Amino acid sequence: MPSNELNALVLQGGGALGAYQAGAFSALNEAGFSFDWLAGISIGAVNAALICGNREKDRIPALEAFWNKITSNLTMSAPFWTKSGRRAFSELAAAEIALAGAPGFFRPRMPAAFWPYLTEPALSFYDTAPLAATLGELVDFDLINDGGPRLCVGATDVETGNFVYFDSRHTRINARHILASGALPPGFPAVEIDGRYYWDGGLVSNTPLQYVMELAEGDQPLCVFQIDLFNAKSALPKDVLEVQQREMDIRYSSRTRLTTDRYRDLHALRTAAERLAKKLPDGLKGDPDLAVLRKAGPSCPVTLVHLIHRKQGFEGSAKDYEFSRQSMSDHWAAGREDVTHTLSAEAWTSRSPGADGLQIFDLGKCD
Repeated sequence: MPSNELNALVLQGGGALGAYQAGAFSALNEAGFSFDWLAGISIGAVNAALICGNREKDRIPALEAFWNKITSNLTMSAPFWTKSGRRAFSELAAAEIALAGAPGFFRPRMPAAFWPYLTEPALSFYDTAPLAATLGELVDFDLINDGGPRLCVGATDVETGNFVYFDSRHTRINARHILASGALPPGFPAVEIDGRYYWDGGLVSNTPLQYVMELAEGDQPLCVFQIDLFNAKSALPKDVLEVQQREMDIRYSSRTRLTTDRYRDLHALRTAAERLAKKLPDGLKGDPDLAVLRKAGPSCPVTLVHLIHRKQGFEGSAKDYEFSRQSMSDHWAAGREDVTHTLSAEAWTSRSPGADGLQIFDLGKCD
């Protein structure tokens, strides 16, 4: 791993699928990657907080403790391994979570809370107080704010609909910022911060890639590992359950490749403007229009690595809240496998770190 690169980790939202990110991080950690900057949405914000809020030696244990805790109600393995049987197990596990909640994460509100004539009727199906307690146990927020890697988490302002980032460079991050990033309605309640109320950032954009790319500055090369939980590409669905899953994938993939293509074009524009500036007479080199073009895209060389969770055969339309231990383990293993595959690929091992422009690597399984 080149020592002169600034390493960033970008984590998409996706509920139970977030175990894929934890597995991917564990493999990256073993490969020697140390991250200076993490940005996350929803479960990506939770994983990012667990990483930033612990010393290096404690990061994997913290992730393991979190994912084992929230899957502790469903530790049994699938009793049969046919495709349909495994999928049925997954759907039943998700149904149980919907009824009982996930330990250390969320719990259902009493049915009486939804009686419409209460003075303050419930505004969500679940209470996320357990997650606040879990974060308090596993995350050192003083470390995040006073010396850990930079942490950015995205949320949506309920009243304005605007996307907001809480950035540890400018805001003292606490558990409420992480809860806000993952407050997906109507399941989870809005979170109040300084008089404003916030929902899940995935309502506007489920990936923080654009935020990281817009703030990339200076001459130090940047290497971004983007770990997505929803794949924008897939075959035509064959039944209603696959239709629901496909709709979810499209909605929450947040058009990652479109953002990537946009920044490839911006890098090309900036490079062209720099070449043009060298050809112009001195009297035109300070032209304000040229200055705008020379600021298009990040100023530093960027390497962008896509790690995308591909649909596994057992997953259904409830895959984002299917918190069984079996599925968590499968997702964790898939994340590790994709990192190992990417880092061993010839395209990666033969790359030129810090090369000008934008280098893109999408070396996972075929779509």
